[in-house]
Amino acid sequence: MTVTSLDALDRAIVAATQSGLPLTPTPYADVAAAVGCDEAEVITRLGRMLEAGVVRRIGAVPNHYRLGLSHNGMTVWDVDDAEVDRLGALIGALDFVTHCYRRPRALPDWPYNLFAMVHGRSRDEVEAKRAEIADLLGPAIRAADILYSTRILKKTGLRITG
Repeated sequence: MTVTSLDALDRAIVAATQSGLPLTPTPYADVAAAVGCDEAEVITRLGRMLEAGVVRRIGAVPNHYRLGLSHNGMTVWDVDDAEVDRLGALIGALDFVTHCYRRPRALPDWPYNLFAMVHGRSRDEVEAKRAEIADLLGPAIRAADILYSTRILKKTGLRITG
């Protein structure tokens, strides 16, 4: 499936969900009612769009600030490439890490290849979480830093216009 092969119902489903799924106990049924099909059809079609890469993911995007987590830091780590996947899985499993991923280095200025986002109610809380990650990584750390958020960026997904 390519973007150009979306039929009218696919486009209606994307339009109905592009601002997020309804915050109800039955979000897929609610989308189905809005677009004129049944819940199973919405789930099947979204699954196909996910599989084809038309839709990258379906997930919650919390507003950390509204949850009281006003301090946000992207921890960055330089670890051996042979260990980055294993170590990333350990970090990603921590309940306070909201996302964790591998990225290529940009040497010589940017040696980091492992990223993990943490949130807290204070800078001290974020630093404590960073220290916990450092303890977990131990001697695998060759370099590390933390980048603090200075503003909120609007997060949006797929948009259909016209």
